[in-house]
Amino acid sequence: MSFIRKEFYHILRDKTTMMILLGIPIIQMILFGFALTTEVKNTQVAVLAPTNDEAAQRIINKLNASAYFDVTEQIHSTSEIQPIFRDAKAKLVVVFEDHFGDKLRHNGVAHVQLIADATDPNAATSFSFYATNIIAGYQQELMGEAKNPYQITPEVKMLYNPQMIGAFNFVPGVLGMILILICAMMTSIAIVREKEKGTMEILLVSPMKPIYTILSKITPYFVLSCINFATIMLLSVFVLKVPIAGSFMSLIVVSLLYIFVSLALGLLISTIATTQIAAMLMSGMGLMIPVMLLSGMIFPIENMPVALQVLSNVIPARWYIAAVKAVMIQGLGFSAILKEMGVLALMATVLIAISLRKFKVRLE
Repeated sequence: MSFIRKEFYHILRDKTTMMILLGIPIIQMILFGFALTTEVKNTQVAVLAPTNDEAAQRIINKLNASAYFDVTEQIHSTSEIQPIFRDAKAKLVVVFEDHFGDKLRHNGVAHVQLIADATDPNAATSFSFYATNIIAGYQQELMGEAKNPYQITPEVKMLYNPQMIGAFNFVPGVLGMILILICAMMTSIAIVREKEKGTMEILLVSPMKPIYTILSKITPYFVLSCINFATIMLLSVFVLKVPIAGSFMSLIVVSLLYIFVSLALGLLISTIATTQIAAMLMSGMGLMIPVMLLSGMIFPIENMPVALQVLSNVIPARWYIAAVKAVMIQGLGFSAILKEMGVLALMATVLIAISLRKFKVRLE
């Protein structure tokens, strides 16, 4: 009993580890319960209806009334389709042919095109299927009302990934997850290890300012992370055959910024954790689940509850994965990812500032 009490005292004394061990299961259960869903909900839809007749409007109303879609944009020409996808204002564009209602009423046949953003092929397949079923349901209503053999032919077009290759979706996500986990884990564990061994005292008594001590600690890991990034990109392009359709320089710049954010996050973890175990749990388990579930890597963010959508904004991987998809898959350039780069730069500044403030100049 004495040894058992001793072990309990030893565990309970490390409050950070206790909070992690007891808190992570709760967080994981909430995240898996609400974010882990394959349902299609609240998918943003843009509509191009040149004549905007009654038949087209009824289909638009049915799409908007369903739980699967939100009609958020009304466009007026096909030249607006690419900007709609580029600015992430819609995942699906519904294009009605000219005089859709007249052709349906007089000829009994009309066409509608469904253009889906297939950077996430699984989601694109799902919401295209739902939209097709809604249109088919309206066709059945017409046939029941008029007793005529009406036919509405939907044509589905998968933009950016017409072959529906799965690697186009998971490569940006895996790239974002690997970089943040390796960078944060390497940095946090390395600094906490020096605290445990006592070698941090040598750095603390040196005349260097804390900012230089911090930068000297993360520089080697920055170089190693760049090598990891180069290796992953080579495998993606030459083994998995995922092309870099956009600006390669933009991809490098945003990746270097993301690596710096991940290292800064590891640095912040090292100022909080007191043991290597706590640092490993926080940088490993603590980051892996949020990155997998809240970054859009596996499940679309718009399908999640509003609270989790708001929470996803503080996940660096969300912004990096969106930027990588825009450059690699959609073929966009530097100007298209300015928002993502701005958010990552802000995150890096905040993380470094907090780490400097929490960095202890003397050991307790």
